[in-house]
Amino acid sequence: MNAPTYNPACGGLPPQTALHTGRAVFTEAYAVIPHGVMSDIVTSLLPGWTNTRVWILARPLSGFAETFAQYLVEVAPGGGSDHPEPDPQGEGVLFVVGGTPSLDLGGNTHALRPGSYAYLPPGCGWRLRNAGSEPARFHWVRKAYEAVPGLDAPDAFVTHESEIEPAGMTGTGGSWATTRFVSPEDLRHDMHVNIVTLQPGASIPFEETHVMEHGLFVLEGKAVYRLNRDWVEVEAGDFMWLRAFCPQACYAGGPAPFRYLLYKDVNRHPALGRRGLGR
Repeated sequence: MNAPTYNPACGGLPPQTALHTGRAVFTEAYAVIPHGVMSDIVTSLLPGWTNTRVWILARPLSGFAETFAQYLVEVAPGGGSDHPEPDPQGEGVLFVVGGTPSLDLGGNTHALRPGSYAYLPPGCGWRLRNAGSEPARFHWVRKAYEAVPGLDAPDAFVTHESEIEPAGMTGTGGSWATTRFVSPEDLRHDMHVNIVTLQPGASIPFEETHVMEHGLFVLEGKAVYRLNRDWVEVEAGDFMWLRAFCPQACYAGGPAPFRYLLYKDVNRHPALGRRGLGR
């Protein structure tokens, strides 16, 4: 099996001769932010971070993402942060796609590389630096942790996708599989960030419609995705947001596997009344 690849680097600007035609879509049920949209002029800088720029792909917003924020972060050599998370209730996942950043977690230093995954519970006091000679790039998914009486917050951990055996979807012969970094039975976790892999020609053969909100970042390959009433083409470097209950299905186009980093909110009761309406 070939080694996995990860989404291409962002940045730059299209030439003045380029056409304006593109694949970006924003609707009440879903959004598609193509790789080509992630240019130099749509980056953000963050307080507490040095030599760093981010593409903020999703944020809590009326009519858009409600449960999470997702960044694609690029840290230049020598950059990083000693106080990266500003929200004391903020939990996070880091997934590295380029470079070799170092993560300090509870006094222990972890050398990260493409495919490294870190879960960061609220208040864990992590730090990140790029001592390498090339930019470090990683996805950062943030969420306000929903505490539950009688359940402790999850522990921090660092792993690599190569250390986890993907779980095949029943009845698909391994053509559709999920790399789960957290056990579905661990109710301490209120979000999962997984990798879904579909081999060339595989499909999600029905329109999933469920309560979980999704952020999907395509790491490798290409596919045709069903989102609500539309079919859209997506490829490595594209980001999709799916509102809760948005119908979804896909066909993997090949020739490489179609892989994406998937966020979803899990394991909590829906809030009721005025709180559930976001007022």
